[in-house]
Amino acid sequence: MEIDKAIGESDDKRLKTKYNNAIFVIRRALSLYSIEEVAFSFNGGKDSTVLLHLLRAGYFLHKKELSCSNGGLSSFPVRTIYFESPSAFTEINAFTYDAAQTYGIQLDIIRQDFKSGLEALLKANPIRAIFLGVRIGDPTAVGQEQFSPSSPGWPPFMRVNPILDWSYRDVWAFLLTCKVKYCSLYDQGYTSIGSIHDTVPNALLSVNDTSSKEKFKPAYLLSDGRLERAGRVKKNASTKNDVGSDSQKHEVLLASVIAVGDEILSGTVEDQLGLSLCKKLTSVGWSVQQTSVLRNDIDSVSEEVDRQRSICDMVFIYGGVGPLHSDVTLAGVAKAFGVRLAPDEEFEEYLRHLISEHCTGDRNEMAQLPEGITELLHHEKLSVPLIKCRNVIVLAATNTEELEKEWECLTELTKLGGSTSSLMELYASRRLMTSLTDVEIAEPLSKLGLEFPDIYLGCYRKSRQGPIIICLKGKDNARIDSAVQALRKKFKEGVFVDMK
Repeated sequence: MEIDKAIGESDDKRLKTKYNNAIFVIRRALSLYSIEEVAFSFNGGKDSTVLLHLLRAGYFLHKKELSCSNGGLSSFPVRTIYFESPSAFTEINAFTYDAAQTYGIQLDIIRQDFKSGLEALLKANPIRAIFLGVRIGDPTAVGQEQFSPSSPGWPPFMRVNPILDWSYRDVWAFLLTCKVKYCSLYDQGYTSIGSIHDTVPNALLSVNDTSSKEKFKPAYLLSDGRLERAGRVKKNASTKNDVGSDSQKHEVLLASVIAVGDEILSGTVEDQLGLSLCKKLTSVGWSVQQTSVLRNDIDSVSEEVDRQRSICDMVFIYGGVGPLHSDVTLAGVAKAFGVRLAPDEEFEEYLRHLISEHCTGDRNEMAQLPEGITELLHHEKLSVPLIKCRNVIVLAATNTEELEKEWECLTELTKLGGSTSSLMELYASRRLMTSLTDVEIAEPLSKLGLEFPDIYLGCYRKSRQGPIIICLKGKDNARIDSAVQALRKKFKEGVFVDMK
């Protein structure tokens, strides 16, 4: 069988592993269900094309084992369904019908929406399992395993996903190694194909040319699989946790800071990141509600993240990020949101560029991220993107120098500290020093707080015998000045000294 032979002769160890795992899933499904009880949903795209040939190879190997025959594969007996849509590219339709003829596929063409078409198909046929070309990162992949029952409200069937953990690189490595045909749109710069209404060539493959017509390199030349969907047209939409919207301009945004590390709790390591992060947040107008230090325990992280994310606009968590047994932060964040950790193709590509010589296995554990809620924040100064899960930012910094770089990038990417258009107003503050006693200053400060409820009043000493330092903080300089004047009037002149 030409597919199995091509993979066997390849030097790509990763591709061989992916192929063998996918074939195992296919043969497992064919042993659980009869050929009449399985179907294949084909859509003409690259992932679906990969699965077509994997199914051909898997069926051949399954049949060979049962009959001990070395014969070829003249036809493809797996029922194949194609949902024909008026918004599909003509090239997709043409490739689909050509593939059906080339490989002896009997297409069941459905011209209804996916759900209605499936209901009709399953009523008319004894189908119990459907092979799908779903990969992690696809919108429909959230929560799926290689064998996943259909979702509630859908007709009952088993979803079989042989290439769930394949990356963009894996897909093209397979197609090029096996030298099989694929839709011509991929040679015109399309890297991810949806409908004619939401798909354009990937601008990253554009070729500088003097001719008036823009030209593109083929999809397999996209060096960075993280940008596969850059050709999908996206609608701008604001989300609940967007930072820097006009509605937040005059608000005090709340943050919490979580450190994860047994070494901090035991006193082995002094936590400098928490102090630095609190200073940075305060400097850009955020109010830090709480800092906490947690042990390396998934449940502890999950409970604290869940509590803080519900009361704060943003949660910042650091420590416990990596491949070690004690690195539980991402698992805790995932549990807090009720999702699983799953391979993230985009993040894995970053790691592969960064530590390629150490990233040779079937799965890189560091590329496991909370599924369906993770956004990667890219910046040219960062070798690996920051991880944002809804309103939780996971920082990878291990020292203040690394934090400085991540913070600089984060403020640019999220408008965390405002922008040139003043999307957020920063805190203004004044500090006064006095030698008054606690008893003398207590009541006047309490009354001042009632007069100026929008001003934060804080007091502290650097030593027990030292002077009291009063901090007034708010978003309006004029209000702070008024509060300072009101406080001065309550005492003799010269009692309070301004501090820089």
